[in-house]
Amino acid sequence: MSTFNAFEMSPVPAPSEDAQPPEPFHGIYGMPMFVTVPTSDLDASVDFWTEALGFFTLFSIPGQLVHLRRWAFQDVLLVPTPQAPTLADGPSMSVSFSCVLSQIDEIAAAGHRIVAGGRFAESRLVTDDMLEEWKTYMDLAPLHNPPALKGYNAVKAVVPNMPNVFVFDTSFHQTMPAKAYMYAVPYEYYEKNNIRRWGAHGTSHRFVTDRVCKLLGVKPETQKIVTCHIGNGASVSAVDGGKCIDTSMGLTPLEGLMMGTRTGDVDASVVLAIMKSEGLDPDQMQTLLNKKSGLLGISGISSDMREVETAAQAGNERARLALEMYSYRIKKYIGAYAAAMGGLDTIVFTAGVGEHQWDIRYNATTDLEFLGVKVDYEVNRANFGDEQIISTPDSRVKVVVVPTDEELLIASDTLALVQH
Repeated sequence: MSTFNAFEMSPVPAPSEDAQPPEPFHGIYGMPMFVTVPTSDLDASVDFWTEALGFFTLFSIPGQLVHLRRWAFQDVLLVPTPQAPTLADGPSMSVSFSCVLSQIDEIAAAGHRIVAGGRFAESRLVTDDMLEEWKTYMDLAPLHNPPALKGYNAVKAVVPNMPNVFVFDTSFHQTMPAKAYMYAVPYEYYEKNNIRRWGAHGTSHRFVTDRVCKLLGVKPETQKIVTCHIGNGASVSAVDGGKCIDTSMGLTPLEGLMMGTRTGDVDASVVLAIMKSEGLDPDQMQTLLNKKSGLLGISGISSDMREVETAAQAGNERARLALEMYSYRIKKYIGAYAAAMGGLDTIVFTAGVGEHQWDIRYNATTDLEFLGVKVDYEVNRANFGDEQIISTPDSRVKVVVVPTDEELLIASDTLALVQH
């Protein structure tokens, strides 16, 4: 098994099965870290850090930065700079993660993924005024934004003078027109309470849009693309000319596709009927919609696609129904967004399910031949997370699997803002 460089497609060996992650550095998880190394020693430094820390994925932009993803919770960027000190013993050194930096102020900047950024249309260097404005959007992601603020405060407490960058999942969707983001409720709620479609997964949709255009050798400005981020949380976006014009998630990540434990689209009267019949208060109903529905709610088995598929193959009818509903929702959104854009050039599948579940991709695209979609059955079935075109050579619409890398985009934005 190998992982691949998203830019150069160079194979990188996977870690051994018995490899264990080292101890965390200062207990700060989920943030990119920047470690400067001399340009002349970049190759040796990559080998050194990879061996010493047990990294299992390496992405690089030649001449700019090297991105090492450490397990599921820690990213490190090696930023080549002429001024950086030379590593003493190179690849032969063996150190624990707590010894990566000789002192914490060697970290150049921290990039934070922010689920809901409200009206921020691009990544921002954090300032006091910017932070106060962002805090007014906390209610848009009550499960995500408060922990993100705690993470930011923790970094400030440890390294008070270090630059911080917020990369917003909602920024990519700020190009949507009002006809796409407004809800047909009294307008005053938009004015008073920010009730509108904000979307989510924008960092992923943005990454795969750019990447698929590079892969196909086309300019984003000329393309009509439907990006399908299909994981335990899932969303679809319509990207016309490189800009998002619509997306399936709404005020919160609850709307849109059927997900692992979320309902996706549902008639509001269903919510009211269940609350009335079961005597549920708003918080209890929110839990039901977000944590007890979706694949889990329909199958009665699991929110894990693999377990639901295993049950369906064993003859479980509810599991089979859950899978049919799941793929059907994706197909509906692809068709709807093709109509919204007045055409379709490319469909992209990404994220855990989109990258690895061939049958979901197949069922979500079958019967779309009238749109010019022809998926190569064998190529699609053989693909398990590789960057690859899975449509037939004569398919007018390209169907492509593109592994997402939100962390790399967060790191790249952070580097660009700090350098600017």
